[in-house]
Amino acid sequence: MQEEDIEPVMVLERLAYEFPWSEGNMRDCLKPGYSCWVCLREGRIIGHAIMSVAAGEASILNLCIHPDLQGRGLGRKLLKQMLAIARQQQADTAFLELRRSNRTASSLYDAIGFNEIGLRQDYYPAKKGREDAILMAKVL
Repeated sequence: MQEEDIEPVMVLERLAYEFPWSEGNMRDCLKPGYSCWVCLREGRIIGHAIMSVAAGEASILNLCIHPDLQGRGLGRKLLKQMLAIARQQQADTAFLELRRSNRTASSLYDAIGFNEIGLRQDYYPAKKGREDAILMAKVL
């Protein structure tokens, strides 16, 4: 992902999530050298992923596939690529958080070998208050 990708990434982010990241969040991740990637199909951005790696740990911060293209294995491929990059950067464990209600993502992460390790209560904004985040980890 590069600076010029921010606008189409934000369009995708808003399509995919009821509470999307802000443009500022995206730009902030480009600055410190996070692993920020886009998934392209025919020159069009159809997905993106953001990960930080430090002190032997990788944090998957954002993983998004266009809603019309979900369920086709693209998220799995993008996640596997991020985990391969994490290994190259000497990470031995990967972590992520997801909404408790996100059963689709939970199934993907389970299939890839992530395990639930905790819960952050009231972590995400929701239509009616807040929603818990499930913490997951995978040994790389």
